[in-house]
Amino acid sequence: MSFDTRQYEWADLTLILGGNDITGFRGVKYSEKIEREPIYAKGRNPHSIQSGNVAIEGEVTLLQSELLALENAGNGSIMGLSLDAEVNYGNPPDVSRTDRIVGLRFTEAAKELKQGDKFMEITLPFIALRVQNNI
Repeated sequence: MSFDTRQYEWADLTLILGGNDITGFRGVKYSEKIEREPIYAKGRNPHSIQSGNVAIEGEVTLLQSELLALENAGNGSIMGLSLDAEVNYGNPPDVSRTDRIVGLRFTEAAKELKQGDKFMEITLPFIALRVQNNI
């Protein structure tokens, strides 16, 4: 059995959001969480661990121009958008791995610009329905 020891770097990352290649993104983060609870009965130690709901959370960091494009697609607000995202690790067309984030909905759209800033960087938190790993 051979193992691929390839480490991905920033230049290898491609973000497709709502079918569009986002060139002005500066970061992406997503995680899958599941509720877990130990079940106690006789004695001090748990007898099993039960699982509950799964939650997908994350954030995308974009430049202002990309946010404006999303706002235009959402009739002035990103809050009504429901998008799928693809995070490609590797260099297209030879993508080594693609994760699909299904049903992504933004939860906040805060803008901030301070004196001396050369550009506006916006972090958009989101929730999603599920992540399909390595499609």
